[in-house]
Amino acid sequence: MMTLLLVLSLLWPLCVAGCSAWHAYRTPSSRRDYFSLLWVSAAWPALLLAYGGEAQWTIDAWMLGGEWALNSLSRPWLAFTALLWSLAAVHARGYFAAEQKQAQAGDQDAQRRLQRLSLLWPMTLLGNVLLVVAQDIASFYLGFALMTFAAYALVVHTGTQEARLGARVYLILAVVGEGLILAGFLWAAGEADTLTLQGVREGILIAEQGAWMAALLCLGFGVKAGVIGLHVWLPLAHPVAPAPASAVLSGVMIKAGLLGWISVLPLGHDEVSGALAQFGHVMLIAGLAAAFAAALYGVFQRHPKAVLAYSSISQMGMMTALVAMGLVAPDVWPLLWPGLVLFAAHHALAKGSLFMGTSISEHLPRWPLPLVWALMALPGISLAGAIGAGMISKWGVKSPLYEMHHESLIKLLSWAAVGTAALVSVALWRQWQQREQGGSNPWQWGAWLAGIMAALVTPLWLPLPAGSIEMAPLKEWLGIIWPFPAGVLLAVVGWLLTRPFKGKSPPAGDLWWLYAFIANAALVPIRLIGHACGKIKAASVTDAQSVEKRFMVSLSRGLAGESWLRHHSSGLMMVLAAVLAALLMWEGQG
Repeated sequence: MMTLLLVLSLLWPLCVAGCSAWHAYRTPSSRRDYFSLLWVSAAWPALLLAYGGEAQWTIDAWMLGGEWALNSLSRPWLAFTALLWSLAAVHARGYFAAEQKQAQAGDQDAQRRLQRLSLLWPMTLLGNVLLVVAQDIASFYLGFALMTFAAYALVVHTGTQEARLGARVYLILAVVGEGLILAGFLWAAGEADTLTLQGVREGILIAEQGAWMAALLCLGFGVKAGVIGLHVWLPLAHPVAPAPASAVLSGVMIKAGLLGWISVLPLGHDEVSGALAQFGHVMLIAGLAAAFAAALYGVFQRHPKAVLAYSSISQMGMMTALVAMGLVAPDVWPLLWPGLVLFAAHHALAKGSLFMGTSISEHLPRWPLPLVWALMALPGISLAGAIGAGMISKWGVKSPLYEMHHESLIKLLSWAAVGTAALVSVALWRQWQQREQGGSNPWQWGAWLAGIMAALVTPLWLPLPAGSIEMAPLKEWLGIIWPFPAGVLLAVVGWLLTRPFKGKSPPAGDLWWLYAFIANAALVPIRLIGHACGKIKAASVTDAQSVEKRFMVSLSRGLAGESWLRHHSSGLMMVLAAVLAALLMWEGQG
């Protein structure tokens, strides 16, 4: 049964993509349904697989030998991944209803966009599912690369200038990340003579250059996880991507980088070398820097989805710091990782709901506004740790840190949560400023409400090991909740202080514009050399044409003699015969 579900989980998205391509060319445009129930169901087999129990498969005929497994880590990861993909697909059915009507009315641009999205959405899902269950290098890298490049269609969908810029930045960073991942895998696998992720972990642990292997893999996966310096695609891609695409990009695809770290780094090993421990400290500092810097920069953004993108960078910075603790303090990792998985799952559903909520504010349903905004605020409040699963997930990571006496990190994470609360408050305020009437499709608000509920009760449905997560004691509640009111107050004070200054907000993408400036400056001498080479080429072409012209003139003159020779050939032959006869006679006399 489990094997059948595994096959369906991987083949069903392929079937959905094939059916989408078939209908795109065989069904008349007036009756074409790009987001049918079949399309919506692409992630359902994977969701069932996550709740089927633990299992392991070895497939010798698959590439270099496939090893796939559902274990205590991959089961909950697959559960929240498949659930958010399912909710986002339902939301997309309503979100694109108006665009689908345009396509059915004969709008060719809309037809092209929807054909591309309906085909590559299930392919992106397929890559995401494959990398979660994969335990061998080839399968993991195939799934990661498929997910990465197929997701280009999710970013560039609208085709506007801003969308093309966001998609271009995403693709550039994706190529850089894939190169780093491939280099790290080849180096580590060659040193350890292994084809599995477990072998990579062990190889990094014992290799003399293990810290450098870990650095390559961390940076490669860090592109997806939004590591500071490599995060610039997130605030450029999210504002232009459709809401359901942003939900999966920021909810589950960004977590693929986190899963990559957990899969390849030797976390929790007592034999971690000094170089790896030092790398862990660097990773810890980078994570905390992202948590605070993204919050500080994001609160000044005007587009609500840009604010939420910086919130994702900040939250992933916290998760980066927690992963780094597996290298810095290996003894804390066995207690910490279940809380980190719950943190990731809750963030996925809460952030997915917040992104889906941006489409609700753009097409407000005919509900009382206080009710709508209260519902929109719920996942943000939970994300800040003040209610529901947010409190439990925060305690899930704080409790092991308390137990192992890492109070300083707890304080830093609590202050970073203040930034989360401020960012969520600013995002809701921006949505309020840009709200529009129009009535949401029931598919839209239905998926949105389901996402909010799933985010609030994440521990109830997430298949974590029994007893790994507990509710925080009552005496700890204040220590978990206080960052939320502090963040809201900070956002209000900041708004009051900056209200007199109605200048432009700093550009989304922050460091990208610096990178672009440096790249353009570096290209100036190359352009000058290219211009000089162009001049040399033009001069060479001119000289060659002149020589060719003179040669052709000479050749034409030579060919002009052909006609004379053709008319006097008989006379010339007689002269030649006479000359030959004379020569023979002269030779005979001699």
